[in-house]
Amino acid sequence: MAGASFLSALAIVAASGGRSGAEVVAGMVGPLVAAGGSWMLAERTFRRNPTALTSVMVAAFVGKMVFFPAYVLMALKVLALRPAPFVASFVGYFIALYSIAALLMRRLYAGAFR
Repeated sequence: MAGASFLSALAIVAASGGRSGAEVVAGMVGPLVAAGGSWMLAERTFRRNPTALTSVMVAAFVGKMVFFPAYVLMALKVLALRPAPFVASFVGYFIALYSIAALLMRRLYAGAFR
């Protein structure tokens, strides 16, 4: 997840001529931290105690309900990033990374029930 995210952000920044570098990177980092962190936590929990996975995922969801609004407000108000490229990057990476996490979760479950 991380490698693909950083390489794609680098490509997007290069294609834009560097004008939207901070916005693209900031739009990528938040979803990457949240999706990658929750995926690692879910995988570790599933391997140790599969019955605890639901409660861990609910707790992670609640944490993300606090994290994402704070992250977006910080990016737009404190860092004063331009909204259009930041939001486009954020939404794109959010959808892509959580789609990847869902596929990884599917594979994790499928491997456990063979």
